[in-house]
Amino acid sequence: LIIFSLLLGLIFLSGFFHMKGYSHEDETVAFLQNLKEPLLTPPTPCRAKTNVMFLKTHKTASSTVLNIMFRFAERHNLTIALPAGQLLHLGYPRTFMAHFVEDFEAIGQNYNIMCNHLRFNPSEVQKVMAPNTFYFSILRNPIPLLESSYIYYKNVVPAFRSSKDVNEYLVSPMRYYRPADYRQNIYARNIMWFDFGYNNNAEDDTKYTQAILEEIEQNFHLILIADYFDESMILLKHTLCWDMDDVIYFKLNTRSQDTVQTLTPESEERIKAWCSLDWKLYLHFNQSFWRRIEETIGLEVLEKEVNHLRTRQKELMETCLLDQEAVGKGHIRNKALQPYQSGAANILGYNLKQDLDNRTLRTCQKMVIPELQYTSYLYTVQHPHKKRKQLGLPLLWTN
Repeated sequence: LIIFSLLLGLIFLSGFFHMKGYSHEDETVAFLQNLKEPLLTPPTPCRAKTNVMFLKTHKTASSTVLNIMFRFAERHNLTIALPAGQLLHLGYPRTFMAHFVEDFEAIGQNYNIMCNHLRFNPSEVQKVMAPNTFYFSILRNPIPLLESSYIYYKNVVPAFRSSKDVNEYLVSPMRYYRPADYRQNIYARNIMWFDFGYNNNAEDDTKYTQAILEEIEQNFHLILIADYFDESMILLKHTLCWDMDDVIYFKLNTRSQDTVQTLTPESEERIKAWCSLDWKLYLHFNQSFWRRIEETIGLEVLEKEVNHLRTRQKELMETCLLDQEAVGKGHIRNKALQPYQSGAANILGYNLKQDLDNRTLRTCQKMVIPELQYTSYLYTVQHPHKKRKQLGLPLLWTN
């Protein structure tokens, strides 16, 4: 009976493997291949990248990214390439030069992080940053970007100042825009193209634009998309091998909805033509962004991690914030947390809870501190013997 049962078992197994299309040769090959691979191989450990250059573009949620970079640098005791002297940016809108960085002559190439505003100049940036530096930036759809620029720079850009609203400006931009006033008018046309170091008034020639897109791909390891900010943070986390808490954020330098002007459908199409260089830049890297996600993370994992990010963000907001959301400039109680106000925009800020313990308070403060105050604070920490940057604003920390 035992022998008969064994025979039946063998016949069943033989039929099973036959149905699956297996043969003895297949089993042998699979067995030999398995021998070549060590059993229970642990995954290769992922080492966090700590030499990182972020090209901070304008009106692209880049202030939020800068806050992420500053917090990471503090957490890991990294050296930041900060603006020299009383500057709050790295020479912008002038093309970047290495001496725009504080103590470059003394520190040389030993900076870990660079993330303040600059106009990209790869040869000069490479003098400051290590050879193994990771380069990334962020882009935004030029349609909402131009509307945002119009409101934010309304009082400083000649092309914007003399028009009634953004739709009027876009009916005939050349009526208001003078290329000769490039330093004042850079925010009015192809601002992202300019930030990457190129001529924002260049002719939109296919051969030229293709060459620039290829050059940007060579200079930068990753381009994020502000319109998909949470997805961008997950991709950044994976690419830099950072932790989830490294990319948790509160939105900074945002404005109230009542200052948003509604674009007509005609205006939206005009932006694509008027800012055609930025439009091509955005379309190209929006495609590469999603392709990178599919190749490295996958959409299913991405969705799970985005949900995790948002859950963690909500937890922190409940811990830190008095109002559970950003508030208008007139409702910010601590003036040290007052963001810089510009143009016709009402830049929002945050109120923190009053009963936080010291450690939690410091964590929450760093999540919401505006860009200029954070830059000034880190400058004082990193260069204690230099004159403090004069912001005309109260500071959270005075020692």
